[in-house]
Amino acid sequence: MQTAIDCDIHPGVPDIHALLPYMEPFWQDAFVQRGLDGFDMMSYPLNAPLTCRPDWRVKGQRPGASLDAMRAQALDAFDIGIAICNPLTGGQVALSETMGAAICSAVNDWVRDHWLNQEPRLRASIVVPAQAPLLAAEEIHRCAADHRFVQILLPVACEMMLGRSYYWPIYEAAARYDLPIGIHAGSLYRYAPTATGWPSHFVHDYVAQSQTFEAQILSLISNGVVNRFPTLRFVLLESGVSWLPGFIWRAIKTWRGVRGEVPWVNRSPGDIIRDHFRLSIQPFDAADTHAVQRTVEQIDADHMLLFASDYPHWQFEGDAVMPPGLPESLRRRIRLDNPLATYPRLQEEAA
Repeated sequence: MQTAIDCDIHPGVPDIHALLPYMEPFWQDAFVQRGLDGFDMMSYPLNAPLTCRPDWRVKGQRPGASLDAMRAQALDAFDIGIAICNPLTGGQVALSETMGAAICSAVNDWVRDHWLNQEPRLRASIVVPAQAPLLAAEEIHRCAADHRFVQILLPVACEMMLGRSYYWPIYEAAARYDLPIGIHAGSLYRYAPTATGWPSHFVHDYVAQSQTFEAQILSLISNGVVNRFPTLRFVLLESGVSWLPGFIWRAIKTWRGVRGEVPWVNRSPGDIIRDHFRLSIQPFDAADTHAVQRTVEQIDADHMLLFASDYPHWQFEGDAVMPPGLPESLRRRIRLDNPLATYPRLQEEAA
């Protein structure tokens, strides 16, 4: 295997109507009778430039909804040998735990039938209801037998911090099947996505998500998740990268002063982050070649960065998916070696 492994690609779920055949009769009737069969499944603003590159849009379809377009515009264009589908659907944010679980289960079955079964290069994350960890664990157990599911997908902003023991049933199931936890930009919107209230525009919401990634990393470390589940890996998807050096520096500095509060954090947060966390390269959010090189040097990123096109979202100039200025040896690691080391089920295939 010499081609790239794309760790973040987004098939577009058309609407709730497409999922009804994958639901139990109760939910089929409930969505139709209650008028919810028009439930908006779009997790990104439909017409926002970030949502889809203009020449990638297919008239009459939601961004990413066409498998043929994905093949031509991403898999073939970027020389992708394997791509991990991360379906982002509004259904994950349902206030009802059981409704959210029904939607997530239907999304997983829909992705299997319409994407994985139709294109051998595709793999997928298991979409789970973060608002219902016990139901999420059941869904992991249900889907894990299909080894084309290689990861578990959570939004970065949930009902509480991800380190809390409330979420540990998800981590226990992930550890059992050796599945990484993909944490993607996005929110259940139970609370304001910034520390000082609700943003007025999408640009504020999107940029502010890097603060939430920082908070979740510290939550997972300080609450002892990485101690309880030492083999677990977390993949930060669409988090950006350039914020990480300053965050690591401050985390180490503060931990040295208050480490007595969390005695189980018996290693530097920098070492824990390098061991347990990975980041996709889109968006990289660095101004130029020098900034890219400095960021990589500061975080010791040889094994931390994973290739991702983020298709159909548009985070880069032209077709330059890889950040500029990376040495060829690191480019290979990012495109192939690091994803293989991160996802055990892809290692099985390579072997």
